[in-house]
Parts: sequence; C-alpha cells; structure tokens
Amino acid sequence: MLTVTSKALVEIKRLSENEKDPAQTALRVMVVGGGCSGLSYKLGFDNQPATDKDRIIEMEGVKILVDSKSYLFLDATELDFTDGLNGKGFVFNNAKAKRTCGCGNSFSA
Repeated sequence: MLTVTSKALVEIKRLSENEKDPAQTALRVMVVGGGCSGLSYKLGFDNQPATDKDRIIEMEGVKILVDSKSYLFLDATELDFTDGLNGKGFVFNNAKAKRTCGCGNSFSA
C-alpha cells in the first residue's frame, strides 16, 4: 500500500487549497514511462477517479487516487515531503525500486 507521511499530507492540503473545489480535490499519483531509469513519478490534482479501477486512499482528510497500473509500482512506497538544505519537494521512498537515478525522480523496478 502507498503510505504518506504527515509532512507530505500537510503540504498536499496546502497545495489543494489553490484548486477550484479543495473539498473535492484528490491528489493523483502516477507512474509513467520515461526518465533516466525508465519510470517516473507524476503528481497532479484530480476531482474524481478516472475509472472504476482507480484505488482511492484516504488519510487525514486527504484523498489520493492511484490507477491500477501505477499501483503495482507504488505498493510499499512512502510519499514524503522535504524542505531541507538539499531542496524542497515530494520524495518517493520506493521499496520495489531496483535502481534510481541521481535526481530521484525516476526508477526501475
């Protein structure tokens, strides 16, 4: 299952406030082809599931949507948020990743 840290949940809530209808906004987490290692993470906001196969994860008032193909790569992954000296942004800690690139945005499974 995809897990989300408290710090990431706070940032998702903050960002969703800029959407037209924050109460109906969900974070869509996807894995797409591309990047240095073959697969990349993609985040965006969505108002509803794309299909009936989308997984809906709810944590502390935050709704997260994951399509079934992406879920295969995101199972056992933690989504975190960092704002340290090395940069600010979302970080994926994926236990299934066999290799990651230097930028941390792509992986191979």
